[in-house]
Amino acid sequence: MKSYALWRVSVTTAGQAEEAVAAVLERFFGQSPSIYSSANSQLSIVSAYVLKPVPTAKRHRLRAELQRIRSFGLDLGPAKISIQRVAREDWSESWKKYFKAIEIGSIVLIKPSWSNQRPKKNQKVVVLDPGLSFGTGQHPTTSFCLRQLATTRRWSQSQSFLDIGTGSGILAIAAAKLGYAPVRAFDIDPVAVRVAGKNAKRNRVVDRIALTRSDLARLSLKRRTKYDLICANLSEDLLIASALKIRNWLRPDGRLVLAGILVPQFGAVRRAFASHGFKLAVTRIEGEWQSGVFIFGRQRPHAAVLRPIASKESRHARDKGTQ
Repeated sequence: MKSYALWRVSVTTAGQAEEAVAAVLERFFGQSPSIYSSANSQLSIVSAYVLKPVPTAKRHRLRAELQRIRSFGLDLGPAKISIQRVAREDWSESWKKYFKAIEIGSIVLIKPSWSNQRPKKNQKVVVLDPGLSFGTGQHPTTSFCLRQLATTRRWSQSQSFLDIGTGSGILAIAAAKLGYAPVRAFDIDPVAVRVAGKNAKRNRVVDRIALTRSDLARLSLKRRTKYDLICANLSEDLLIASALKIRNWLRPDGRLVLAGILVPQFGAVRRAFASHGFKLAVTRIEGEWQSGVFIFGRQRPHAAVLRPIASKESRHARDKGTQ
């Protein structure tokens, strides 16, 4: 094996733009990038590994594509492009230093394929590698959704689940492992759908998840199937525009989990859903992100504010799910 056989193409960007940048690198280099986010700097490094040097013309096209995304109003942060020659053995081992197993209570264990950690008794295992991007459970918004999946599960009851913006498929996979049925997941990004399908197959739940590529904005306002639990890890504007639609998909006694919302935007999202009968039951702020659990109907909960938990997943940033 040659000592130097790979080139790492990295883009340093704002956390909110990491998935958009990952999609660009996927399109340019034909593989799913890796994402590492710093909770301190709130910046993400999105990296793709290629076997050949990147031509100058392709670098210019990549820079132009990033500028095009910025013109749509998405904050890309520095959008710095870095191309480095790396040793193959360094590439294959580097992510193992940062991505460890995550336990969601005693119910779910999220772990990369190289982890030898054994699950506790009756603990469900989801295997997911960071190289597949789009959500590994490290980001606080994804971990919040996972915890709600676990705490909402009633083992004596049949419960259905809908994952809007599934990303890596981590939430849908965990839901299937926890016994939710039916489980439906969709994403507008074809790359995310393909990655989610691979992850579902790897975790042997592909036959228990209805996975499709769909655009939330174009889906029907009404749906025959209603769900006991819905998770939506989406941007603020899309959530606000789809509030009525999402309400129509939720069972009257169901729960809605909204995540991936910047703290200054959460108030607007809460008001939009309140106008359609939703009440905030639980909310959590971690760093720049705020997530919440909403219920619909006659219940009048007192909104609880959860403090950030100093855990492994809270020291890393995003995997949105998905979704």
